[in-house]
Amino acid sequence: MTEIGSAATQHDPAPSPKFEQHPCGRPQVAWRPVLGVAAVTAMVHLLVAGHFGWHRDEFYYVICGRRLDWGYVDQPPLVPLLARCAADLTGGVLPLRLLAIAAEIGCIVLTSVLTAELGGRRRAQILAAAAVAACPVFVAAALFFGTTVVDQLVWVGVLVLTARALRRRSAQAWLAAGVVAGLGLQTKDTLAVLLVGLAVGMVLFRRDALRSRGPWLACGAAAVIAAPNIVWDVRHQWVNLRMARELAEQQGGTLGALTHLPVLVLLLAGPPLIALWYAGVRQLVSRDEQRWLLAATVTVAVLFTISGGRVYYAAPALAGLFAAGAVRVETAATARGRFGWPAAVAAAAIIAIVIGWPVLSPRAETALRPINPQQMETYGWPGFVDQIARAATPLPADVPIFTSTYGEAGALTVLGPDAGLHRRILSAHNNYLLWGPPPGTPDTALCVGEWNTDYLHRFWSNVIEIAPITLPPGLTDQETAQHAAIYLCTQPHGTWAQLWPGLRHLD
Repeated sequence: MTEIGSAATQHDPAPSPKFEQHPCGRPQVAWRPVLGVAAVTAMVHLLVAGHFGWHRDEFYYVICGRRLDWGYVDQPPLVPLLARCAADLTGGVLPLRLLAIAAEIGCIVLTSVLTAELGGRRRAQILAAAAVAACPVFVAAALFFGTTVVDQLVWVGVLVLTARALRRRSAQAWLAAGVVAGLGLQTKDTLAVLLVGLAVGMVLFRRDALRSRGPWLACGAAAVIAAPNIVWDVRHQWVNLRMARELAEQQGGTLGALTHLPVLVLLLAGPPLIALWYAGVRQLVSRDEQRWLLAATVTVAVLFTISGGRVYYAAPALAGLFAAGAVRVETAATARGRFGWPAAVAAAAIIAIVIGWPVLSPRAETALRPINPQQMETYGWPGFVDQIARAATPLPADVPIFTSTYGEAGALTVLGPDAGLHRRILSAHNNYLLWGPPPGTPDTALCVGEWNTDYLHRFWSNVIEIAPITLPPGLTDQETAQHAAIYLCTQPHGTWAQLWPGLRHLD
């Protein structure tokens, strides 16, 4: 911290006369070392990418992609489309993991570009790239392919293009930022919060930019690209907002979000890297022309907290703080810093791998579930499907399987055929609720999931628990933690259409 603190009283040294500047006035990107950091990160990810199974969300993205639409209750359409394309390739889940790794690599490279836009030279760019590569929230997001890892890529891309547009002051540069923002809004709705943050930053610190047509062209481009999904949301009574409210209530609203903020600081950012983003805050405060980035970051954190958003929603903004912090570290370079920062990055990487990837034994990963439950969500799905297939074997072929969650339904749909399971798979969870109800009456249904007999008796008079969902002793995932089981249900209280309003749920 000595080198950071001492920088506050120094003037930034002028760039070395031998250092090459970009023709447009920013330092050249140090492509060779930055791509080296990206390559090492990719290789480490690839070492484990195929060593663990499907994540429940990956099943869901693929199923949504097979039912293409302009929107879903919990996401816009771009990620399901990409998931479907990847799943159609050979290699099982590996093509999906390659997409996740590519998004992670994109975050690393774009953060180095953002560092250059903020005035950082070679050392700063390498440090910022390495910080993202070692940051637990970025590493954990690349565990599986989904909206989170793609959202991170889009956020960093929008920050880079906004900084570039402010420097170049051209309509074309702003238009590029708007196009990427529009695509981001087709990826995850949370990008809208970043756009609000950027607007606040422009109003407070860069009003000169708002006097040009560039930002307004960007807004128009983003709106046009996002329009089909917005129309879908309107046609479905803004079910995406109802979904967001449900998620916020589950974690305790604003108070719950406040209590989770230390998690963002200590775990998601990585304790050894806290000093770097703190340096980023100081750097942005000291640069009038860059305060817009700090204003955007603060706005994002405040809005997600007030709305009860999940703790990792605001995490992509850390890339901007890492970039600015790396510039400050480079300015205050000392002998101590040359050794201290690589050690901090290495320590953060170790923490990220341990809490973000399923590299430990399943028993150890079970012990880590209170910190990050996602690793165990990649374990045990083939065994789950086999249990259901054995329970379904004595039943007539027309008996459907009804599940409590999209993960269970997705696992049975994707992995079921390989286990000899060829039945209609139904659920009323999240977007599955829009794909039902099926025709007819559920005279007999095999119900699977996180229910109990009292709940199921609301819909069927006769409910028999066949067997609980199990894992090897000492292991726990969401199903076993919630006491999921297999039930045979008969004598329904109505048709599927009559039962459906009570069965459907968002969470």
